[in-house]
Amino acid sequence: MKQGFYWRCLFFIAGIIVLSLGVALTIKGQTIGVGSWDVLHIGLYKNLGLTIGTWSIIIGLLILAIDSMLSKRLPKIGTYLDMFLTGIFIDIFLYVLPHAHNLLEQTLSFVVGIVLLGIGCGMYMVANLGVGPRDTLMLLLVRRLGWSVNRARTTMEVSVAVIGFLLGGPVGVGTVIMAFGLGPVVQWALKWNEKLFYRAAGVESAVI
Repeated sequence: MKQGFYWRCLFFIAGIIVLSLGVALTIKGQTIGVGSWDVLHIGLYKNLGLTIGTWSIIIGLLILAIDSMLSKRLPKIGTYLDMFLTGIFIDIFLYVLPHAHNLLEQTLSFVVGIVLLGIGCGMYMVANLGVGPRDTLMLLLVRRLGWSVNRARTTMEVSVAVIGFLLGGPVGVGTVIMAFGLGPVVQWALKWNEKLFYRAAGVESAVI
C-alpha cells in the first residue's frame, strides 16, 4: 500500500513537471499557435501583466471556486497541487528555455511540446490523485447541462480560444492541432504509463 502511494506521488509530480515543460515548449513555438487555454493565458498576460503561469493558477482558482459553490464540496488535494505546481513550473521553464528564433525552431519546439504534454498528462492521470481545474470544469458542464464529454470539451476549448484571441492571444494552426491531436497522444501515453506504473509499483491492477 505504501509502495503504491509512493509511486502515485512520484508519477503525479513527474507528470506535472513533464506536462509543464510541454506547455512551455508549445508557448515558445507560439508563432503557429498554442493550446486554447494558453491562448487565454497569454492574452491576459499581454493585457494585464503578471505571468502566464500566474494566470494559469488564477483561472484555475476561479474554476474551482465555481465548482465548489455549485457542487458544495471541495476538490481533492491533488487538484490544488496540480494547479499551483503546473503554473509555477510553466513560468520556470519559460524563463530557462531559450527562445525559438525561426520557423523551424518554433515548429520543433511546438511538436516536442505536444508530445511531452501528452506524456505528462498520461503520467499524472495514472497517479489518480485528482484532476486539474480544466477537467473539473468539463465534468461540471457534463453534470449540470447533461452534455456529452465531447460536447463539453469542444465548447470549452472553443470558448476560451475565442476569448483569448480577442485579448490578443496567438491562435493558429497549432491551436487546431492541439485541439484534435493531443487526445490521441494522451491516450497512447496513458496506456504506456499504466504499464510502467504497474511494473514499478509491483501491482497487477489499478487497485492499490
